[in-house]
Amino acid sequence: MAEPPRSGPLAGLRVIELAHIMAGPVCGLMLGDMGAEVIKVEKIDGGDDTRRSVPPAIEGESAAYMMMNRGKRGISLDLKNPDGKAVLRRLLAGADVLIENYRAGTMERLGLGYDVLKAEFPALIYCSLSGFGRSGPYAERAGFDLVAQGMSGLMSITGEGLGRPPMKCGPPVTDITAGLLAAMGVLAAYAHRLKTGEGQIVDTSLFEAGITLTYWQSAIAMATGAAPGPMGSAHPLNAPYEAFETADGWITIGAANQTNWLRLLGVLGAEDLSADPRFSANRDRMANREALAAALAPHFRRSPSADWLARLEAGGVPAGPVLDVLAMQADPHTRARAMVVEVDHARAGRMETLGLPVKFSQTPGRVHGPAPLLGEHSRAILAEVGYDAGQIDDLIARGIVGETAA
Repeated sequence: MAEPPRSGPLAGLRVIELAHIMAGPVCGLMLGDMGAEVIKVEKIDGGDDTRRSVPPAIEGESAAYMMMNRGKRGISLDLKNPDGKAVLRRLLAGADVLIENYRAGTMERLGLGYDVLKAEFPALIYCSLSGFGRSGPYAERAGFDLVAQGMSGLMSITGEGLGRPPMKCGPPVTDITAGLLAAMGVLAAYAHRLKTGEGQIVDTSLFEAGITLTYWQSAIAMATGAAPGPMGSAHPLNAPYEAFETADGWITIGAANQTNWLRLLGVLGAEDLSADPRFSANRDRMANREALAAALAPHFRRSPSADWLARLEAGGVPAGPVLDVLAMQADPHTRARAMVVEVDHARAGRMETLGLPVKFSQTPGRVHGPAPLLGEHSRAILAEVGYDAGQIDDLIARGIVGETAA
């Protein structure tokens, strides 16, 4: 059955994704949701390692893999074989973008490095994601989110406070952020190509992604010469701006300016605190942040979260509940913004996945379908680039191309 036309501002763009696990697939995911056709090329022996990131699985298919690769078409290739490389080159001849996040030197050893491909496909946008980038003293190192979080400073500013063990952010934030930065870089390179016809390499890393997440703390360190430490849910520049315990849970309070501070005191019935010199202005509240939290905490414990949230909203104070992931997915605003959508997977059946976080008024994007089975679209993709049925059968029989029936 023919695929429905893709929608979104990038409709017509073709992306070849030679990427695995997370950072590269996030880049492909964003481009695909915005309309690009993304062909995921996986190793013939087992495919993307995320296919083995189980549990959980749905009908034997990794939930993690299906999240990161929905909306893509899939082919599996033996890129160590010259005929496998020839297939890839045929794909690249009709492609706009290549995404890869192999360890440094892998593409060069395969004879598919940027310098080689640039000579063959001068308009190609070659997007390289890695642990530490393509230059600098750490360029050859393998990169993982945990390592990048530690080296970028993130783990030094995450956690409950000084003297506690280092703590990573819950999600793999450097992987995800690197993928988002890469997608941004691809789009910038595409804008350049539209003006000049010239392709280029886009290079970013987990390490740099982690550094970009330290803007506030880096500003503080550069200004003071002192490295900030972890502050739990509190903010390094504004107070009160943190989570407070209520009678039945936790809520967050964003009284980050003087107007909201005074509004908060009115909602709490704690107007007397406005006269306390320790809390007069934001500078004072930051200098006495722990005392401020201790003064506010008993007020919040008097009533349940729902009561406080209703009163805070009525009083114009930014606040929200602390939701778990299931509660977030069920939240009516999540649903209204199409951040949870349904797709039909070849094996897992009807299932939910996360949606596109960027909305367009004229060219709306969307999730274009489920993740592929390993090699699910191999035959169709080969036919599209000029292989006849006999050649396709031969490539599959020789183990150069893999296929999995839906």
